[in-house]
Amino acid sequence: MKKSILLVLFTMACFVSQAQEIKWMSMKDALTAQKKNKKPIFIDIYTVWCGPCKMLDKNTFSDAKVVKEINEKYNAVKFNAEGNEEFQFGGKLYKNPDYQEARKTSRNGIHQFTSYLQVPGYPTMAVIDSEGKITKGIVGYKTPDQLLPEL
Repeated sequence: MKKSILLVLFTMACFVSQAQEIKWMSMKDALTAQKKNKKPIFIDIYTVWCGPCKMLDKNTFSDAKVVKEINEKYNAVKFNAEGNEEFQFGGKLYKNPDYQEARKTSRNGIHQFTSYLQVPGYPTMAVIDSEGKITKGIVGYKTPDQLLPEL
């Protein structure tokens, strides 16, 4: 009997923890999904060395209300502003020609899409509508209470 109760509790805990995660995807996958579901794309633009970016992940993107809002309204993208992802957007190929694999855990070259978005600092969040227009830019660390009204 105790094993059955523990199994049920463990299963419930797994579902709760899964329900409280943003369904992040690559930019390429989000653009494909957007063609089908017409949801705007919410982009978390971060770097691996950015302290406030890590705080945003830990404190804000783990908040149940933020998770629910982003998952319901958006195709969510976690975009490394200095990463090496390649994708087509608006008829143009975006990549990072200055990316160096040896520097992947520290500062690296700026991705072309980061420049396109005119990111002023990290973290930055942006929203792109189904027409490919940037409709919102949110700069800096935000608590859940600060971010929710922006969503």
